[in-house]
Amino acid sequence: MNKDILAQKEAAVSALTDRMKHAASIVLVEYRGLTVAEVTELRKLLRAEDVDLQVYKNTIAQRAARSLGYDAFAEVLKGPNALAFGADQVAPARVLAKFAKDHDKLIVKNGVVDGAVVDEETIKTLAALPNKEGMLARFASTLNAPVIKFAMTVKALAEAKENGGAAPAEEAAAE
Repeated sequence: MNKDILAQKEAAVSALTDRMKHAASIVLVEYRGLTVAEVTELRKLLRAEDVDLQVYKNTIAQRAARSLGYDAFAEVLKGPNALAFGADQVAPARVLAKFAKDHDKLIVKNGVVDGAVVDEETIKTLAALPNKEGMLARFASTLNAPVIKFAMTVKALAEAKENGGAAPAEEAAAE
């Protein structure tokens, strides 16, 4: 093999290895049978969530995956595949799973989330989760709920005393 071609392939493997190492999540999909319009629509949906869909030669992707210890990921790299790279752990899985529901030709195979190879079922489970901002909002509301209830109780007691009435707890005990 020509030294220049070999150097180009080594550079491609190195670049993909670096990209895979720094991605929060990678989802492997088979896109055989999708039309150009469907792939364009998918890319648009993924771009809106800051996810990049790329097609690589399987041998280059296999070498990059094996160099990172993702052997189970490399084993599935057969056929026309695309890799979705996301900075968020959930976004690629969520967008691809939703798109796959409407387009049965798109097959989610497996992925890598935070350095761990995950199967198709785990990808589908991740797809049900909200994005990072949504999870943080849920967490914050969970933390705020007791404080809000306490503040509402104190306010109700203060209003009851202002109106000269008994406190709600005292009224309940009187009945």
